[in-house]
Amino acid sequence: MSRDDSISVPYDAWVLIADGEKALFLKNLTDEQDPHLEVVRKEEQENPKDIDQSANRPGRMPDNGPGQRSAMDDTDWHQLAKERFADDLADLLYRQAHRHRFEKIVLVAPPKTLGELRQKLHKEVADKVIGEIPKTLTNHPLDEIEAALKSEPA
Repeated sequence: MSRDDSISVPYDAWVLIADGEKALFLKNLTDEQDPHLEVVRKEEQENPKDIDQSANRPGRMPDNGPGQRSAMDDTDWHQLAKERFADDLADLLYRQAHRHRFEKIVLVAPPKTLGELRQKLHKEVADKVIGEIPKTLTNHPLDEIEAALKSEPA
């Protein structure tokens, strides 16, 4: 980390900006004092709201009492797709690290996504993580992402 305790993104390091549905893979083309990020890759998945993905109403099952039935929770398809997206990102990062596309990476994602992603990362990728920022920046322009990286405390 740099002396001013902000997130330091060295030259050639990658920055992953992700949420549960979209990911931007960025590369720093300049030094860590004034990062200039370029999009290396973009991943997006179509993930409609859960109600649009559910085919049936929740099921019911018999209870202990006579004639009683309880509702069963239906699968939250929207949340499941977000978790699978974290799996896909972890696999993609592993393939990119294995091909030596990056040596250092900063992960930027909402806290829940960051936690899911952290659990799924292969050791080879986890060893290359130099910082994490628990924020949602997926829909921000690059100049705002660069400014957020410079101002974010380590």
